[in-house]
Amino acid sequence: MKRILVTGGTGYIGSHTIIELYKRDYEIDVLDNLYNSKITVLDKLEKITDKRPGFYQVDLCDKEKLDKVFAEHEYDIVMHFAGLKAVGESVEQPLKYYENNVGGTVNLLECMQKHGVKKIVFSSSATVYGEQDTPKYDESMSTGMGITNPYGETKHVIEEILKDVAESDPEFEAVILRYFNPVGNHPSGLLGEDPNDIPNNLMPIIMKVSRGEIPELSVYGDDYPTPDGSGIRDYIHVVDLARGHVAAIEKMKPGVLIYNLGTGKGTSVFEMIKAFEKASGRKLPYKVVGRRAGDLAEMYADPAKAEKELDWKTELTVEDAMRDTMTYLNNL
Repeated sequence: MKRILVTGGTGYIGSHTIIELYKRDYEIDVLDNLYNSKITVLDKLEKITDKRPGFYQVDLCDKEKLDKVFAEHEYDIVMHFAGLKAVGESVEQPLKYYENNVGGTVNLLECMQKHGVKKIVFSSSATVYGEQDTPKYDESMSTGMGITNPYGETKHVIEEILKDVAESDPEFEAVILRYFNPVGNHPSGLLGEDPNDIPNNLMPIIMKVSRGEIPELSVYGDDYPTPDGSGIRDYIHVVDLARGHVAAIEKMKPGVLIYNLGTGKGTSVFEMIKAFEKASGRKLPYKVVGRRAGDLAEMYADPAKAEKELDWKTELTVEDAMRDTMTYLNNL
């Protein structure tokens, strides 16, 4: 039975991925500093799966403690979700992001190297593409040009580091998964997106508005060259995203594999608001404000490569995500 170390495993995407990994009978340890997640996620995982992962409250920047974790177990694979992810904060505090995201990953890779762990799945982002000439993004496109924030830059730098490590070690296996816009929650209603910090992605803000924690949603621009003027993004249900990670593990081979994980179609901000209103049965207060610097009018994945090579594609819709979000909100 393979043993997996999941960094950032109490976070939104990491925790949902653990559920899918348990369906394949992997043994799992979670490493998380709980900076932007809660220890109670472990209880929820146990309730859903009847299994409880081992847990280490360790920061990747603490190399000594990290090394001790690797010394205690023989890991077959590392799934690396841990990282700071607030775009606005990264602009204000770039050094914090480089130290945590890039420095922490270097520590992780050095510990893997020391203890003979040769496989890693990395949680990357479509932000590495920057701005392209088409709204449809595929893995053959160049990366690193026109990235508009330090958060995105850290993802790109880590991708390059993984390529360099693979170049230096013919036995090293890495899968880079470029996410588009994860949404939704586990259908049980027990597990969902619940960040400690002020969220900057659409769905957690919608959730906070619906609960009265934030007075209204800000729609950043209604004058884009899109059908309804609002920005269009590829929103992927987090359960589909989690299943993509399992598919990636099962296709690993020496070198670096890169895949988009998205639906292949875009949904506008106004369409997301309407979908939430339909699922919740109530109006969502919002106001239109100015565009944010660096925001693109339209961006969605070309997921053809993942479908062909990983035998994976999305099965859930935005409507499913809204339904599961309401189940989660009603369970709080």
